Amino acid sequence: MLINCAAYQDGIKLADISVEAISDYLERKDCFVWVALRDTTEDELDKMQEEFGLHDLAIEDARHGHQRPKVEEYGDTLFVAMHLVDDAAAEVGEVSIFVGVNFLLSIRNRNNQAFVGVRERCEREPQLLRLGSGFVLYALMDAVVDRYFPVIDELESQLESIEEHLFDKGATLDNIAQLYGLKRKLAVLKHAAMPLMEATGKLHGGRVPPVCATTQEYFRDVYDHLTRINATIDSMRETITTAIMVCQSAVSMEQNEINKRLAAWAGIFAVATAFVGIWGMNFQHMPELGWKYGYPLALLVITVTCGGLYYRFRRSGWL
Repeated sequence: MLINCAAYQDGIKLADISVEAISDYLERKDCFVWVALRDTTEDELDKMQEEFGLHDLAIEDARHGHQRPKVEEYGDTLFVAMHLVDDAAAEVGEVSIFVGVNFLLSIRNRNNQAFVGVRERCEREPQLLRLGSGFVLYALMDAVVDRYFPVIDELESQLESIEEHLFDKGATLDNIAQLYGLKRKLAVLKHAAMPLMEATGKLHGGRVPPVCATTQEYFRDVYDHLTRINATIDSMRETITTAIMVCQSAVSMEQNEINKRLAAWAGIFAVATAFVGIWGMNFQHMPELGWKYGYPLALLVITVTCGGLYYRFRRSGWL
């Protein structure tokens, strides 16, 4: 579905144009065309390939989606794939961007995050938009990366909330489940940010694609943001790993306490069983069996012995 199709010259918007008029504006000097699509059809992709002369392999990647974030060169054209992460890393969309000297085509799939604000920002800064499609690519990448920060903030808040209840009795297994869920969300964000950071390194310093030659410092800024994001993710993953180990240790300690209680009660009943077993053997010559006070004395001995054991276990912290 077509969202926007506009032509720009010298940093100023000329007009909103039809798809059929794209080729006419591409022939103009110092003019570039910015097209935004969403959830494209096969026919729309074929039409864009025809208008911009896009490489078959790049179009195939955009058509099938589910690409690892990357930056690839096809002659004078760049193909950029990025992941759109929102809802605390629970949902992942994708944006594919084709960039040439005089055009930029963005294709957004499986995501409701609009880039209208990016277009408005660029149009408010004609002195920067004058840099051409390279600056628009930076603006789009910057918008995608900036949307990772609220996701990280939300995940950090969730982690802090779990840590507050880490030592609550009876909540250990629930905490472990939440920590593993948080770790999975971080992995989704990591898969979006880490490859994109590596790819962005190709756009500043050293040999860069011609379309980005005048905007290297801007892409360095994006690279710095991604470096911070990846460092934060790594730090949170280490914290989660430590928290999971603490929870597992807490489970082991709880089990040890239970085992100690069971062992203590088993010891007490074992003594009582031993006395009952001795007096229940029914030998002929057992003087106490015929004694008037034999039965009360046996109960007293069992009670006093078990009581003494209970007292000792209680003082030792086993009961």
